[in-house]
Amino acid sequence: MATIAVALTQLGVHEKTGNNDGPEVEKYLKAVGLNKGNPWCMAFVVWCVNTAGTQLGVRNPLLKTGGVLKQWNGTLCKRTKTPAPGSIFIMDFGKGTGHTGFVERVEGNIIHTIEGNTNDDGSREGIKVCRRTRKAGTILGYIEV
Repeated sequence: MATIAVALTQLGVHEKTGNNDGPEVEKYLKAVGLNKGNPWCMAFVVWCVNTAGTQLGVRNPLLKTGGVLKQWNGTLCKRTKTPAPGSIFIMDFGKGTGHTGFVERVEGNIIHTIEGNTNDDGSREGIKVCRRTRKAGTILGYIEV
């Protein structure tokens, strides 16, 4: 759950101009080799796992990618259909687009998450890191790290 602890420290981080930019957002993007202006939900996840791994002295097992579906399809981590606190959720919107974040807790069919590049309405192209709730049926699957 070290990744959740790291993600919690980022709650409220906002883009500077609403164009996938700003010091923190660019820090996330740099973790996967991308520049400002790119979608950053997966970069946020990779950065959090990197940071937690550094704190624990373990290597990040995730692919260094900003692509949600590339991570899902290429990960060497365990993939599952069952959510658990600390797992990474993966959403597939078709045509190569997706969204991701961390499962903070599960209550029945409701997944409580911490996500980057979202907003209070749950957009996959939002402007901040925040807590969201999602129905389990909208999730493609989960990656355990």
